[in-house]
Amino acid sequence: MSLEDTEIIALPLDSLLPAAVPRSAGAVAKRALDVVGAALLLILAAPVLLAVMFLIRLADRGPAIFVQPRIGWRCRPFPMLKLRTMRVGSERLEERLAGGLGERTFLKLADDPRVTRLGGFLRRSSLDELPQLVNVVRGEMSLVGPRPLLVCDLARFPKRDQMRRFSVPPGLTGLWQVSGRSATSDEERIRLDLEYVDRWSLWLDLKILARTLPAVLAGEGAG
Repeated sequence: MSLEDTEIIALPLDSLLPAAVPRSAGAVAKRALDVVGAALLLILAAPVLLAVMFLIRLADRGPAIFVQPRIGWRCRPFPMLKLRTMRVGSERLEERLAGGLGERTFLKLADDPRVTRLGGFLRRSSLDELPQLVNVVRGEMSLVGPRPLLVCDLARFPKRDQMRRFSVPPGLTGLWQVSGRSATSDEERIRLDLEYVDRWSLWLDLKILARTLPAVLAGEGAG
């Protein structure tokens, strides 16, 4: 699905969100942390990123970077970057897999048949998320916030009063990522995302960032 197609979904939902508020000192500080932190991390991670991109290309000659439409701030779509962890063309199965989720909200499969062997390692280690530092520098994402949704997830997002989840920029990491990662239930993820929005402070962002590396190294609930 293209970004242009996604606009059809995003526009009606935009009216359900809280009105835009003037940029506070905290928001300016958050953006400064994002730009400086993401730029430094990109520099430090560059050798690892280049090496992994080479291995992905070596495995099946497909592109190393996967660009996927995701839903971000105020339900607006943007092109999210990831290291490719699936076989080429796997995104075409997204809608079919989403149709079998029943009452679930998020398309997260424990044993996703589309994921390559190298891709499974990249997901467990969260190395596949490194290109999103570019999204952070560009202002499409933040270092900390609710994860950006798949387009098919937005179509199933449950309740009107939960739409405030989209009133902050999506994040590279967030409260539910350091509280169990993919092992958390859909209901718990939504609850933690809303808790983050309601409790937001720069101090909370710093605490989540400090907890992210231990959570990734432990590999708890990854996938």
